[in-house]
Amino acid sequence: MRGGPRLDEQRRREMADAYLSGAGRYDRVRPGYPDVVADWVVPEGARRAADLGAGTGIFTALLAARGLGVTAVDPSEDMLAVLSTRLPSVPAVRGTAEHSHLPDASVDLLTLAQAWHWCDHPATVREAARVLTPGGRLALLWNQLDVTLPWVHRLSRIMHAGDVFSPAYRPAFGPSFGPPEEILVRWSQELTVPGIVDLARSRSYYRRASSAGRARVEANLLWYLTDYLAFPAEAVVRIPYYTHAWRAALLPA
Repeated sequence: MRGGPRLDEQRRREMADAYLSGAGRYDRVRPGYPDVVADWVVPEGARRAADLGAGTGIFTALLAARGLGVTAVDPSEDMLAVLSTRLPSVPAVRGTAEHSHLPDASVDLLTLAQAWHWCDHPATVREAARVLTPGGRLALLWNQLDVTLPWVHRLSRIMHAGDVFSPAYRPAFGPSFGPPEEILVRWSQELTVPGIVDLARSRSYYRRASSAGRARVEANLLWYLTDYLAFPAEAVVRIPYYTHAWRAALLPA
């Protein structure tokens, strides 16, 4: 479990609650996922999937595009409203990774994209074992700014964006699942300078900060981008990311 976030239960829930609103901005500026990762996550022959912590459907859409019958699960009505506009044919259920309200043995694939760090991990794994079909797959994935580049590392610190996992992290799937496999894909997102500011505004730290704290983040970010890095005010910036994904199959009972 090296390299994971160090959040106690109360802090984890408080930060996750920041995403119960603000879905429109989140959907506009949050990065998507490389197609190669979605292809790797989906098992051969899978027909039914559920995306836990689906948010506005950024990853859900990739599952639907691969011909899966997908159910989206999220605790936020605001997020699910945006998802239903994006994906009107996808059923949306209010629930959590620990209590999804999905039927027993109902899906062949269960995904958590950018949601694992908000979960109670043992409870989520138990829920996954309940709702997956025999041999079904649990997949975890998340995007990270590529902070091996010094300028991106400083950008992440200004945005308070270092809140997920390092490449050294190994999630615990528990005894109900077989040996996990992983893939790491490097890619980039293009955002304007105002879009990067909006990206910072979409993060839990900013959403929970005081008005003075928010103003400080925005001022520091604009100084860094337009003064220190000398990007024009409306420049399009290529932001390096990597997506780290894990998958494991449910073992026979």
